[in-house]
Amino acid sequence: MSSTAQIGVTGLAVMGRNLARNFARNGYTVAVHNRTPSRTRALVEEFGGEGDFVACESAKDFVAALERPRRLVVMVKAGDPTDAVIQEFAPLLEPGDMIIDGGNAHFADTRRRERDLREQGIHFVGMGVSGGEEGALNGPSIMPGGPKESYDSLGPMLEKISAKAADGSPCVSHVGPDGAGHFVKMVHNGIEYADMQLIGEAY
Repeated sequence: MSSTAQIGVTGLAVMGRNLARNFARNGYTVAVHNRTPSRTRALVEEFGGEGDFVACESAKDFVAALERPRRLVVMVKAGDPTDAVIQEFAPLLEPGDMIIDGGNAHFADTRRRERDLREQGIHFVGMGVSGGEEGALNGPSIMPGGPKESYDSLGPMLEKISAKAADGSPCVSHVGPDGAGHFVKMVHNGIEYADMQLIGEAY
């Protein structure tokens, strides 16, 4: 398999699928992978016309499809499923590659993962993604943490797919090291839920 994809997304539930489509619509070749291969095939059959996808059935094929430094976005449930995916892919990666967790992880877990992967030379980016399934497809607000050098490689791609402010500036910023991205997302969610509670109480 040739290394042609600029970014990969594993975990193709609604958020992962829409994020992969967003990257493809913005001109990137996207490797896609899911634990259930039928979901990968369904994405390519249904949305293959939106851009360039590389459908991968195994973890090995998925990693082989990515150009260096590899950018691997994980969109699975927070907690044990995220750890399981990291344990599956990390041994296949090389120093300088990056794993980007776009799920709603607890920032303390992100700090632990970042520390463990750093020992292998792998960059771990905890990335808050806001905007729901609609935002994932048409432009989310993105809060990446992790090492600064990972943002040099990943940032321009995130800026391209993100929501844009009224002045055209992208709704994405490197918010700080290790768990900062997921910490900011947690604060963001706290404010959002308080707002919803307030509206509910007012009614």
